[in-house]
Amino acid sequence: MNASGGLNYQALYAQRWGQLHHPHVRALAWLLDSPDLLDPAFPDLDWAGKLADPTAVTPAIAHWLAQLDRDPAPLLAALGERPFTRLGLYAEKLMAFFYGAQGRLVAHGLQVRASRNDTVGEFDFLLETGEEGVEHIELATKFYLLEGEAPSRFDTLIGPNLADSLGAKMRKIVGKQLALADHPAAQAMLTRPVTRARALVKGWLFYPLASSPAPMAGITPDHCRGFWCALAERGRLDPQARWVLLPRLSWLAPYRVDHGAALEELGGLSEIASPVMVAALGDDGAGGLIETERGFIVPDDWREKASRRV
Repeated sequence: MNASGGLNYQALYAQRWGQLHHPHVRALAWLLDSPDLLDPAFPDLDWAGKLADPTAVTPAIAHWLAQLDRDPAPLLAALGERPFTRLGLYAEKLMAFFYGAQGRLVAHGLQVRASRNDTVGEFDFLLETGEEGVEHIELATKFYLLEGEAPSRFDTLIGPNLADSLGAKMRKIVGKQLALADHPAAQAMLTRPVTRARALVKGWLFYPLASSPAPMAGITPDHCRGFWCALAERGRLDPQARWVLLPRLSWLAPYRVDHGAALEELGGLSEIASPVMVAALGDDGAGGLIETERGFIVPDDWREKASRRV
């Protein structure tokens, strides 16, 4: 159990992927094997039938990930040397590498323009289907905090920067992004028809500290989860744990570092202008520290702003 009162995904990840050490390979394993946020079996949703099937991580794929962990050079070459500033783009590059290695990638990040200065949208991925057409996959990697009540339950799951909600994101994906192939500009540039368009939605949900949230219909029951609390409440965190701030590009998979690595400890945190992700670390018994729990610490006025946002 973790501070949110839910299942501890970190322990499950350690059981399945604890042998992986390279951060990019661990992130890719998480993208492939973590539970999707949305339950495709739940029928009463606008996006029913619009969710991609979970990746079947076969023994062959697990073996490939283990080899990649031992020699990550191909993955590093695919990611390039320029540092990523957007977590979503980093996740896309990881998945593009996987789809390419599987021989399925037709296009990644393909922009559609109605004119030189009018961008209609972008196909995250076009994939081989083994048939005449291609499949459009839209990838979303999101982090939402549960706060308040709203007419749509998915609008109570709010981004830490208050810019969107899970409900708003899915309305955009289904209403606009997955319909991109229907636009005349897209049809004019595609050499093969898009026969299916679906969303792959990964991420973590965060619940008020020490709460026991009821299962939310439409959310995968075993989704990745953590806690959130205001800065003034951080004294309620486990004082025996080693709490550190997580760099943004380390938000996907449970965090792991070698002993002696430079870490930004939570102890010196006295004020914050925006939410920060924190993790509790424990010894992995193999020369490293691994994440055992994670959460967001938000500014003390975040809850009030989030309520207005809802």
